[in-house]
Amino acid sequence: MIELRGLVKNYGLHAVLRGVNLHVKKGEFVTLVGTNGAGKTTLMRIVATLLKPTSGDVLIGGWPLPGHADQVRQHIGLVSHQALLYGDLTAGENLQFFARLYQLDHQTDRVEKALKEVGLAARKRDPVSTFSRGMIQRLTIARATLHEPDILLLDEPYTGLDQDAAHLLDSLLEREMDKGRTILMITHDLIHGWNLSHRSVILNRGKIVREVNRGEASPAEFLDIYAENTGRRAAARVGG
Repeated sequence: MIELRGLVKNYGLHAVLRGVNLHVKKGEFVTLVGTNGAGKTTLMRIVATLLKPTSGDVLIGGWPLPGHADQVRQHIGLVSHQALLYGDLTAGENLQFFARLYQLDHQTDRVEKALKEVGLAARKRDPVSTFSRGMIQRLTIARATLHEPDILLLDEPYTGLDQDAAHLLDSLLEREMDKGRTILMITHDLIHGWNLSHRSVILNRGKIVREVNRGEASPAEFLDIYAENTGRRAAARVGG
């Protein structure tokens, strides 16, 4: 579903991505980890069609980017640092707006179902400006999956969540996995990401330096692998 070959992204003379090769299969959950400045968000923005690469091949669902960005956008859902929600609109109105934007059939039914799945059906008439961080993140997941995309992209979705909200987000992501969605997630919480995903990919200084399947190592061993490949030892955190 996601194929990157020789991906390069430069900003002037500064190379952010330097020949990245990554393949994510249909239905696979992959976490992308690395130190600050490794190029994780740049890679995610390219996959999400928000940024053009300097060189290399990017294929999403078989469509090459950037030439087929319009087709690709119909098949991806993005959860980024920005919720892309309107605070003065209610939860229901926000999802209705995106349902119209995607020209979905049975829009009211889809909105009701999406709100129920993220546990916000009782708050559908409340303005988003009154929501907690956890509620906003749940509504963001509903917005990103409303059009039933094949690929879900998440950039640090646990940031700022308390443990209860993080556990609820875990359940939502497990539900998306059960639906067969392909998931690519950036996280600084190495063990949390390790426990959720099928595979963790370590990015360092713009290159993929190691890929580890969950069955190949224990959580403690993965932390050692991460340290060996980045020069940084990370503490295991819970919920972002």
